[in-house]
Amino acid sequence: MQMEQIFFNPAGRLRSGWRVLLFVILLSLATAISGTIVGAIMVAGDFRHLDGQSDFLLTSLIALIPALLLSWLCGKWFEGLPFRSLGAAFTRSWAWHLLLGILFGAGSLTLAVLIASVAGDLSFELNHEASLHDIAVALAASFAIFAAGAAFEEVLFRGYIFQTLTRAGLAWLAILLTAVFFGAVHLGNPSSNWISTTDTIVAGVVFSAAYLKTRDLWFAFGIHLMWNWMQGSFFGIEVSGLTDLSSVSLFKEIDKGPVWLTGGIYGVEGGIASTAALLVTLAAICFLPFAEPEPEILEMSSRENPKASVS
Repeated sequence: MQMEQIFFNPAGRLRSGWRVLLFVILLSLATAISGTIVGAIMVAGDFRHLDGQSDFLLTSLIALIPALLLSWLCGKWFEGLPFRSLGAAFTRSWAWHLLLGILFGAGSLTLAVLIASVAGDLSFELNHEASLHDIAVALAASFAIFAAGAAFEEVLFRGYIFQTLTRAGLAWLAILLTAVFFGAVHLGNPSSNWISTTDTIVAGVVFSAAYLKTRDLWFAFGIHLMWNWMQGSFFGIEVSGLTDLSSVSLFKEIDKGPVWLTGGIYGVEGGIASTAALLVTLAAICFLPFAEPEPEILEMSSRENPKASVS
């Protein structure tokens, strides 16, 4: 193999592995710079002591903005692709795919809770300690917070990294790498264990399948959002071990185990009830008959286009 072939493919484009590496380096630098700038502004304005929700929202937005920008720029610079190829644009199908994601996410999480409740000792009671007004405000606020977090994670894990590998004919590698990395970044969460890590990896595969089904991020984003929001804000369950992302929930969780089934203090994502629900969801996505990508997006996301401008 000639030296040139190590870096460039037959179409004369930088190979997908190098594109991914450059994207990761640029994103790391951009996130560090934006985080430093925002941190300095917060110190100057004496906003250093944010609560858990505000801190999570700010962190997610600081990471989301450069991730979206660099995903678009890398697609344009390296592969001559427009922003809509990323799958985050408001195309004809975006609302339908988002609605499907919301329905799938709500159904999938409810199935996990149902399995844990029937097979284990997980139950719920209405939250009588807060008013309906406080609950409604908290549900709306946490929806926005979880939306920001899910948006960033989907752009990062199912965005440019996943898509450039898929266009290079390496969808299997994209699924494996992003799902394992998705599981790895949750290892530092409170009370994480091998079951929670396995569930997070399986969730990464589910989100990957959702992207491949529609070739946009809306379907996967909807599933991701509803899993997190319904856990923390609807059922009052810990979200991947975190307890401060929902100030008030509609229900209160009573989890008496067993931990391997219900997840314990990590939340339902730390038990095999979630494993079963995620596998059912994965099968449902694969055989879903009424979700398909728009032809133009499918073409741009399926293979590298040697005719596209490289400028």
